[in-house]
Amino acid sequence: MALTRRALLEHVGKAGGIAAAYMAMETLGLAVPTPAGAENFRLPPTSGNGHSVIILGAGIAGLVSAYELRRAGYRVTVLEARDRIGGRAWTIRGGDRIVQDRRPDQLASFSAGLYFNAGPARIPSTHRVILGYARRLGVQLEPFINDNRNAGWDFGGKVYPERRRVEDLRGQLAELLAKAIDRKALDGAVSADELAAVRQFLVPYGSLGPKGDYVPSGSSGWAVEGGAYSQSPVALPPLGFKELAPSPAIGLPYLFEHIWDMQMTMLQPVGGMDRIAHAIYDEVKPVVRMRSPVTAIRRTAGGVRIEHGPGKRISEADLCICTLGANLLSRIPNDFSAAKNAALKTVQYLPSVKVAFEAPRFWETDDNIFGGLAWTDRANENVIYPSSGFGASKGVLVGAYVAGWTNPDNPQKFAAFSNEERLRVSRESVEALHPGRSKLLSKGVSVGWGLVPYSEGVGAIWQRGPAGNQPRPPEYAELLKPEGPIVFAGEHLSYQGLWQEGAALSAHQALKLVSEMAKAGPAKVAGL
Repeated sequence: MALTRRALLEHVGKAGGIAAAYMAMETLGLAVPTPAGAENFRLPPTSGNGHSVIILGAGIAGLVSAYELRRAGYRVTVLEARDRIGGRAWTIRGGDRIVQDRRPDQLASFSAGLYFNAGPARIPSTHRVILGYARRLGVQLEPFINDNRNAGWDFGGKVYPERRRVEDLRGQLAELLAKAIDRKALDGAVSADELAAVRQFLVPYGSLGPKGDYVPSGSSGWAVEGGAYSQSPVALPPLGFKELAPSPAIGLPYLFEHIWDMQMTMLQPVGGMDRIAHAIYDEVKPVVRMRSPVTAIRRTAGGVRIEHGPGKRISEADLCICTLGANLLSRIPNDFSAAKNAALKTVQYLPSVKVAFEAPRFWETDDNIFGGLAWTDRANENVIYPSSGFGASKGVLVGAYVAGWTNPDNPQKFAAFSNEERLRVSRESVEALHPGRSKLLSKGVSVGWGLVPYSEGVGAIWQRGPAGNQPRPPEYAELLKPEGPIVFAGEHLSYQGLWQEGAALSAHQALKLVSEMAKAGPAKVAGL
């Protein structure tokens, strides 16, 4: 029986977890890109007309909301629980303290100029809205190298360069298809003319010999590199399928660069991912109150009353944009409907973990690896090489980014490790990729997002992953509904989940609601 696309996604999700399901959505064309022109969003100037708005949270959604409301003439107050802005767009530098629940604090000691993006590490070129804010506010961008054929893939206890696995797999699959065509196995499936065209194309595409066999031409690497005078090159022998696919864990790395929002060109702000958040913050700084955790959200006859901070201070306004995660919001006393509170409790969050070290840039000097990712079936899942500072003496190496890329159980497993255990596993992975070099790693830190106060997760998990246009449960529709003068935003309320883009897009939708409410007046809003 033929699988429907939905059934196929369910099978993929069960086998490979969130990352695999999302990859499948992309492959089937089901993920939703940012609409063209979304970066030009703006509320009508002066439409605020003195209306007051309280924004809960100074992450990307909250900062974008504050910026746009102030441009439109609203009176704005932003309440932020932490002593920093940006939420999960968090860049750690030397001297920064890493606080996690039920764990000893860590003090980062990276050298001056070095940093660790503990949250988002890259921005797809298709994310028009967040890139639009960077452009408008003068945030300098540079390429983030998301793929590198020199980087190693450590699977099944063996390390091969990415190029050897990827190029040999292409050649082996091309050989299988060519042989199927030659043996008439596909006659009747497509026309003879089409089969002939495909067969002809497979020769250069898969480096096939006269009999349809894969003959490595050097794209997968050289046993002997060509040199001067009489040193002729010798191509590496092909890897067989057992070496190319030693376990299901290797599936996503093969397809990673084909995912819609992982395709080149990827970008990053120069100096750290938090540069965008801080550029927006610079525009709204006077209205942001730090260290003001929300303790109650109440509706009043004329708007909203928010209790916050030590001493239960009170702030009141006509309207409210709440950007707090559903996991946090579900525990805050509020005047929401029973349906809303029930829906909040259904949202799960991904406890992603990252690990970083400072080190001499041995990956460049020894292996000519300039940016990109190494993949592994170890618990740390991958290693991310810095995409800037090439040729400098030191850099920050991300020794783990655990999000279920290669095994759906990894985030929970790795998150449960002590900080010391996370560092040990990551060191062993780097040692496998770069023998003898793990001893050069120093100043290691780890960030487990499930334990980060006021986050407790890196992003929301819906039924079939964080993004894509598959139907979401009824609770999702409930979370989109305003509660009288209170509207909601955040990456969890978008189809660009786990991205800054999703947070910004959801803020735009919330702002449209606020604008409509301001026009309608308090009497009509109170009846919602």
